[in-house]
Amino acid sequence: MPEPAILTTTVGSYPIPDWLAALPSEQARLDATRVVFAIQMNAGIDLPTDGELYRFDVNHPETNGMIDYFLRPMGGIRSTVGRSEHEQFRQKQSMVYRRKASGVVEGPLGEGTLNLLADCELAASAADGAFKFTVTSPYMLARTLLDRHYLSFEKLTMAIAEVLAAQVAELPCNCLQIDEANIPGNPADGPIAAAAINRVLDSFSGRRAVHLCFGNYGGQTVQKGEWRLLTAFLNALHVDHLVLEMAHRPPQELEGLKDIDPRIRLGIGVVDVKVNHVETAEEIARTIECAERTLGAGRVGWIHPDCGLWMLKRSVADRKIEALAEGRDLYLGRA
Repeated sequence: MPEPAILTTTVGSYPIPDWLAALPSEQARLDATRVVFAIQMNAGIDLPTDGELYRFDVNHPETNGMIDYFLRPMGGIRSTVGRSEHEQFRQKQSMVYRRKASGVVEGPLGEGTLNLLADCELAASAADGAFKFTVTSPYMLARTLLDRHYLSFEKLTMAIAEVLAAQVAELPCNCLQIDEANIPGNPADGPIAAAAINRVLDSFSGRRAVHLCFGNYGGQTVQKGEWRLLTAFLNALHVDHLVLEMAHRPPQELEGLKDIDPRIRLGIGVVDVKVNHVETAEEIARTIECAERTLGAGRVGWIHPDCGLWMLKRSVADRKIEALAEGRDLYLGRA
């Protein structure tokens, strides 16, 4: 069958099953990944994600491994951080939600023991079809570090990008998604962030996406900003499509997407992950209709949740996933 005019996907994370958290093992993680894929595929999701279950660590649950999973293994970074170093990082005031540095850069960055290929291969063994693999943006990662080697934020950001570019080159997934939750609140850094993100994307030969949101920590928005201030940044990205937080944003924010280059398909968040309300198919269909009325017919290529689902209860997350395809099908007359 031909692809629907509007495709459905999830953003990345999924709630950790209680039985995996209680008795973690490689086999349990593989089994849980199979469950996550099956839930999405049974719901009719066109491009599922693996749930990022391998990134969960009780020592950094606030970001579900979005930061530490990537930085702790890298060569050149010391992950044990002392009191004075934490205080030095805090005084930078570059990360509102994170008061402690994720590490100290003491030398040239290298892959160390980071092995994205192994985790992507495990996901591929459980996927039974096309899937998306997610990687945190070099820009976002750089903002969490205390740099004592490069002494230049731009050089540090590009060094991280080089490490990640080498990691993603051979990933066995259909789509690579870069996740960025800081640039929406720091649009002036757009050129630095875009250059680093593009360095990673250019190493991958499949579908390429960038997910952007305004942060989601404990159901709270972290970054202040507007999509209209990010037009130049978004147009500079080497992507097939964007995955944008919209459900939790004011309706007028759609206007800020009108000047996005037509070569980039727009992904619109239609499921709010910051609330427990489960959207109905009718609500999602109306949201798509509003977006296409504002942006023009055919501009919306994807719908998805605003962000990852890991902070929701599984019963809520699963019903929100089901609503995605139901709402899309209702809008397209496929129901």
